[in-house]
Amino acid sequence: MAKAKAATVQEVEEEEPAEGAEQQPKKKLFALPPLKYLLIGGAAVLLLGGGGGAAYYFFMPHSEPKVAAVPVGKPAVFVDLPEVLVNLSGATNERTQYLKLKIVLELPDQLMIQQIQPVMPRVMDAFQTYLRELRPGDLDGSAGLYRLKEELTRRVNASIAPSRVNAVLFKEIVVQ
Repeated sequence: MAKAKAATVQEVEEEEPAEGAEQQPKKKLFALPPLKYLLIGGAAVLLLGGGGGAAYYFFMPHSEPKVAAVPVGKPAVFVDLPEVLVNLSGATNERTQYLKLKIVLELPDQLMIQQIQPVMPRVMDAFQTYLRELRPGDLDGSAGLYRLKEELTRRVNASIAPSRVNAVLFKEIVVQ
């Protein structure tokens, strides 16, 4: 019975269509227009090229890129100022609080020392008048110290204008 069934299936496949029926062309497995072949080929080339490039990048040793030498600027010059001791205003308790600072000025070059020395009393006066108005809460945290540093830099630059210092640096800060 199995042989009979197989024979009928073969006969059906071999039968030709009736005379009035249209013959359909046999479909080829890879029947695509030529443009599609080009697109598929191009995509394959890109995929393989990208994979090869990635493999080269990740697996091959690379030499370190050469960095252009950065021109070295003039070294900064530092000037120590006299120690500053002031009492803070607005003490909340009965005890007076004091602020003790050791400050260093960062100057752009050695010639600035000669320009600053004659006006040092003006710089110290600007520092003293500002620091006496501070409250203990003004110095809380790193933000408070940053504001203090910026304000002192602004005041020293105003005192020695048209010259300018690079920064005001703290060597010691004590609030007691």
